[in-house]
Amino acid sequence: MITRGSQWHRWDPHIHGPGTLLNDQFGGGDPWEAYLKAVEGCAPRIEALGVTDYYTTNTYEAVRLRREQGRLSDVKLLFPNIELRLDVAAKTGFVNLHLLVSPDDPDHVNEIKRFLSRLHFGAHSDRYDCTEADLIRLGKAADASIKDDRKALAHGATQFRVSFDGLRSAFKESAWARDNILIAVAGAKGDGTSGLQQAADKTIRQEIEKFSHIIFAGSPSQREFWLGLKDVTADQLQDRYGGCKPCLNGCDAHDLASIGRPAEDRYTWVKGALTFDALRQACIDPHGRAWVGSEPPKGAMPSQAVSQVRIIDASWITTSDIPLNAGLVAIIGARGSGKTALADMVAAGCNAISSSAWNADENISPSFLVRARPLVGNARVALSWGGGDTSVSRLDGRDADDLAYPRARYLSQQFVEELCSSKGASEGLVREIERVVFEAHTQDGQEGAYSFEELREQRTLRYQQARRLEGESIVAISDRIATELENEALVETLTTQVAAKDKLIKGYIADQSKLAIKKGTEAQVQRHTALAETASSLTAKVNAFGAQRRTFVAMQDEVKNTRNAKSPEMLRDVMSRHHGSGLDAKQWDDFLLVYKGNVDSALTGYIAWADKEIAKINGTVPAPGDPKVPLIPLDADLKQSTIALLRAEMTRLELSISADKAVQNQYAALSKKISTEKAALQTLKTRLENAKGAFERRKVLQRERDEAYGRLFAAVIKEQEALIELYAPLMRRLDAMSGTLKRLSVKVRRVADIAGWATEGEEELIDRRKAGSFYGIGALQKVVRAELQPAWETGSAQDIEGAMSAFVAAHYKELLAHAPYAPTEQEAFRHWLKRFAQWLFSTDHIAVQYEIVYDGVDIRKLSPGTRGIVLLLLYLALDDADDRPLIIDQPEENLDPKSVFDELVNLFVVAKAKRQVIMVTHNANLVINTDADQIIVANTSPAADGGLPTFSYIAGGLEDAGIRKVVCDILEGGEKAFTERARRLRVKLLR
Repeated sequence: MITRGSQWHRWDPHIHGPGTLLNDQFGGGDPWEAYLKAVEGCAPRIEALGVTDYYTTNTYEAVRLRREQGRLSDVKLLFPNIELRLDVAAKTGFVNLHLLVSPDDPDHVNEIKRFLSRLHFGAHSDRYDCTEADLIRLGKAADASIKDDRKALAHGATQFRVSFDGLRSAFKESAWARDNILIAVAGAKGDGTSGLQQAADKTIRQEIEKFSHIIFAGSPSQREFWLGLKDVTADQLQDRYGGCKPCLNGCDAHDLASIGRPAEDRYTWVKGALTFDALRQACIDPHGRAWVGSEPPKGAMPSQAVSQVRIIDASWITTSDIPLNAGLVAIIGARGSGKTALADMVAAGCNAISSSAWNADENISPSFLVRARPLVGNARVALSWGGGDTSVSRLDGRDADDLAYPRARYLSQQFVEELCSSKGASEGLVREIERVVFEAHTQDGQEGAYSFEELREQRTLRYQQARRLEGESIVAISDRIATELENEALVETLTTQVAAKDKLIKGYIADQSKLAIKKGTEAQVQRHTALAETASSLTAKVNAFGAQRRTFVAMQDEVKNTRNAKSPEMLRDVMSRHHGSGLDAKQWDDFLLVYKGNVDSALTGYIAWADKEIAKINGTVPAPGDPKVPLIPLDADLKQSTIALLRAEMTRLELSISADKAVQNQYAALSKKISTEKAALQTLKTRLENAKGAFERRKVLQRERDEAYGRLFAAVIKEQEALIELYAPLMRRLDAMSGTLKRLSVKVRRVADIAGWATEGEEELIDRRKAGSFYGIGALQKVVRAELQPAWETGSAQDIEGAMSAFVAAHYKELLAHAPYAPTEQEAFRHWLKRFAQWLFSTDHIAVQYEIVYDGVDIRKLSPGTRGIVLLLLYLALDDADDRPLIIDQPEENLDPKSVFDELVNLFVVAKAKRQVIMVTHNANLVINTDADQIIVANTSPAADGGLPTFSYIAGGLEDAGIRKVVCDILEGGEKAFTERARRLRVKLLR
């Protein structure tokens, strides 16, 4: 036994034939040839045929005889459909009921006649049984003019009404009927239960429909109702009608033109073997096994389903060819029977076994092929795909290709264990969820990205760049603030230095005044002093111009560096971050940062200007002249003189001030010192004024830094919002689901590493041994958790900016007091102050994290078993974009039976409608309650001489009694699972 199991076939359960008792329009003479050709010529072809007649099996017997003679070769299942009319009036007649009879019993014709004889009709003061003889008798009694038995039989059929209560009692009392008959009631308004519209008919309608196994109806609305998808739920159907029911539709042909042609091409499709048991299975699983439409439901794409497995050059496989169903394939068997071996071989043929699995230790690997690698030799697996192509792979893995895209997804035991381990939960499982998140986006929503990582980068890059740039701005501002803090600290020192310098100058002046000078030279002394002050003032100007000149020269160097290195590197950085722009090299040249103006010419001009001004002020030393003749007229504006001329005039005056050469030298030396010290004093005063302005400048810089800090967190919040939007398609799907899937969610949040940030500050920047608010280990962390963490993790950008400003205002001085260096250690303190500011306003400890949570718990913290549920939810319910075969080895591992039934069964049912699922399992619920389309049973014979065991396989569908028996024998609880499924229906599946 090796079949592909349950597949869709066209059934027509309701076709009349020549000689049907009522409304026979098939023509006179011998219409059988035309009738048989009409059935044989139907497209789509009819493979299961219910031959219908009223109250008798005559037409069925006639068709069966002709089929035995070689006709209707496509019809693999022929069964009688006996149409009855109940004694319940419908809109345009009486409610029609159909007895669909299993032909499996060789004596089924006699048995159904015996059952029909139990149905009675009272009329004309007599009782008439539902037999051919009594129907003839009733026809003649109703119309005495009828003498022909055939006409009397037909007329009797128009008069006979079956008591619903009588039929129900007869069915209940007959074990044969319960085992071999399925009841179908017409659902139409004319002669069906939909015609029972009056309130008084509500109860009888519900009783008839509850008694029936099948509804004869072709409309989509009827099907949706009877599946619990419209107006009532499946639970309500269970309470009122005994459960969901399949809707079947036949052509109800009474003439040749109607054969196999139901209205609107509403053909009946039943999934299963062409046996009556397939119809019983459709009663148990009406949603998955019965369909009315122009074609059967679509399942896996043919090109994405394995249709045949062939094992080549493997003497240890006795079943070398195994057909596979495109739906749910369940591989069962005793332990060591070759279940995982078959799954491994299919996975190997799909290139779905990872390199890590192939490279695992042969002694401990759970993979059959890895363990058996030394013994498989040249064995190969050839897979035929539904699309027509074939793939061949070696079973020892030597031709496995990591670069090739696997044609199936294989959830081997090793793979699941790796993903559900503590390490895997933070790596593989998260990556798989991210992949599903990515594929949940529409093609437009993926924005041309090829992976979750790329899409995430595209969505967040803008904000990450803004965060980086604002961070760099904060560092630069912090450096300037540190400089201003140094300046503030210099005010007191500079004030002292100015006072000392001023005192020194006054002392020099006093010393100079005490020198012995010629009488009558007081005017020359005053003139000398004036000249010295002017020269000092002009020297200060020269120094200023000199500083400007040095700046211009440095700017020339910076311009050169920017052109040659900085600007090209910035462009390369931009190009690397925006590689998706599509710009060519010439277009990128437009983005090279250049100076707006001609800075080279400008800087050269500025330097020349400074040189000119310096030369102009310095002047040239005049040629020696008459020492008694002034070089500068007394009435001249000294400020218009050059330094060289002033100093020459000062030298001339020094010679006339004293006759003593030594005094002259002393006077000249003091004059020079006074001039030098005054210049130094001026520099000190300038620095002091600059230092005094540092406080206000620092306040401005701090405001700018606070604003930059707020903008930085605005970018962080935007990044958080972008990630939330990234997960939105998945979240919308999860919100619409129920059960365990409802417990799976995604959280995107900001996380502050308070411990890491505070520890860095305490260990590297703050001397926690000093007395104060931040004394001891953990003091800083405690304050930060209370004052900054809430804003960092949940606040708006404005909240964060305000919180940091308040923190700085409250604790900055105390934090500075915990500095490991005294302010007097200027170099060390300055370096520390910059590092401290960079740390304080850093944001490296702030991260935007996304968590996949199950019942509010991060999957990284779940038990392996619960992570296993999440993994299966992922592949079965959420991975819509992946239409490749899904191969799973023992999905029930680590799951309790209730979880299997409550969570996995329905997910497998949904998944098999979209993709091929191949499952190795020991769980009866996963085989029976999923209504597996194909059961492959593995068997083994012991190995000989250290070789491999010999594996063999049989396969079929659950509608096959032999397969059902094996399921019950092998799987614990199998018979109970069957019983529970069939409990609500009066069908017997186990015989």
